[in-house]
Amino acid sequence: MAAQSRGTTRRILVGASAGAALIGAGALWRSKRSAASRAVGAASNPYLGDPVAAPEVFEVTSADGTAINVHAYGDPSAQPVVLSHGWTCSTVFWHPQVNGLAGDFRVITYDQRGHGRSARGANPLTVDVLADDLSAVLAATVPAGRRAVLVGHSMGGMSVTSLAARYPEQVGEQVGAVLLASTATDHLVDESTLVPLLRKLKTVPDPVGRAILGSTVPMARPLAGTAATRRMIQYAAMAPGSTADEVEFCTRIVAECSGRTRGGWGAAMHGLDLRAGLANLSVPTTVLVGTADRLTPPGHSVRIAGALDSLGHLERLIRLPGIGHMSTVEAPDEVNAEIRRLATRISA
Repeated sequence: MAAQSRGTTRRILVGASAGAALIGAGALWRSKRSAASRAVGAASNPYLGDPVAAPEVFEVTSADGTAINVHAYGDPSAQPVVLSHGWTCSTVFWHPQVNGLAGDFRVITYDQRGHGRSARGANPLTVDVLADDLSAVLAATVPAGRRAVLVGHSMGGMSVTSLAARYPEQVGEQVGAVLLASTATDHLVDESTLVPLLRKLKTVPDPVGRAILGSTVPMARPLAGTAATRRMIQYAAMAPGSTADEVEFCTRIVAECSGRTRGGWGAAMHGLDLRAGLANLSVPTTVLVGTADRLTPPGHSVRIAGALDSLGHLERLIRLPGIGHMSTVEAPDEVNAEIRRLATRISA
C-alpha cells in the first residue's frame, strides 16, 4: 500500500511538473519591449487602454534599500487609493482601476519587487519583504492625516495581510479600508484546481508544490504570442468567458515577468501562512472572488471572510459569478464600484 501511494505521488509529481512547465512556458513569453510598466493598449476596451493622464513616476526605497517603482495618478489632494498587484504582473495590470477612478481619487500603483521596473534586491524573496515594500509605499504616498483604501489582488492581497502582521500600526494610521481580491492566506497549492491530478491528494507534497509555484521553465521563442500561449494564460488565470481583449491584456503583462522573478516569488509563496495577519486588519475589509477562479478558488475567500467576520472587521464578501482569477480586469465595474464605496466611506 505504501509503495502504491508513493507511485501515485510520483505520477502526480510528474503530471504537476509537466503542468507547471506548460503554464510556465506560456507565462514566460517575453515581449520585445524592455519594461513591463510600459503601456499595453487595447483600443476596443476603454478600461484596458492607456490612462489619459500621464502618471507621476518616482522611486520609493524599501527597508533593505531596494528601489520600488511607483506611479501616481489624479489630484494629490484627493482621497488616496493604493493598489498592490499580483504575481507576475505590474503597474499596467491596474489600468482598469486607474481609468475608472483616477478622475475622482489619488490612485497609486507600484511594481512589486522584481516585477516591472522595481529592483529585485539582494535579499531572499519572502512575504516579509512584500510587507516592507508596501509599508514604504504607504509612508511615501499617503499624506499625514489621511488614510488610504488599500487594494490587494492575489499576491498583492498577501502583501496587505503581511503588512498587517508586520506593521500593524500602519493599518490604523494610514489605511482606512481594505479590499482583498482573489487572494489567499495559506494552502495555496493544496486547494488550487489548476492541475486536476492534485485533487487526488488532500495535502500536496512539497516537491509538487514547488514544481508548480517555483517553475522557471523558459519558452521557445517561436511559440511566443501564439493562440496556444493565450489559451494557456486564460486556462490558468481567467474564466472561460473572458473576452479576447482581456486575455490579450493579461497575457502581455504576465509574459513580461522574468522566469527568475516568477520562480523566486512562486517558491516564496509555497507553504506560506498569513492567517495571523488577519487579526490586525482592524478596518472595514471587503473580500472579493470570482466563482471561476482556479488559482485561488472561492474557498480561500470564504475562510478569510469568516475570520474577519469573527473579529468584527468584515465589510462584505462579494462573489462574482463566472469570473476568474483576474477579477479586477474581468469585472472592473464591480471592483471599481466597491473601491469607490470604500473610499467614499473613509472620506465621510
